[in-house]
Amino acid sequence: MPRGGYRPGAGRPKSAKSPKAKALEKVPGDIKRAARKSKLNPLEYMLEVMNDEKADDARRDRMAVAAAPFVHAKPADKAAGKKEQAQEAAQTAGEGTGWGDDLGGPAVFN
Repeated sequence: MPRGGYRPGAGRPKSAKSPKAKALEKVPGDIKRAARKSKLNPLEYMLEVMNDEKADDARRDRMAVAAAPFVHAKPADKAAGKKEQAQEAAQTAGEGTGWGDDLGGPAVFN
């Protein structure tokens, strides 16, 4: 039984477009031209349009939604790692016990 090699009809059809090409088709031409002409990176361009008082309100809203993940991190994105969890546990280790004051370190006297 042969393995590998050429198989007729296998693979993506020549007429199929990549997901990136499909995404670029959805962007209106005037926005593409304006972004290229302004020579800004995408985030700067989105922020510029968002802050433009003369721009259409719907367009400003779309740009704000698109730029938000790049400017403001989600609270869930900053999950504490093992080191942070260990530090937090060390800080609160003696709370609510008789040893709580002793775990704070030596007292400094003047």
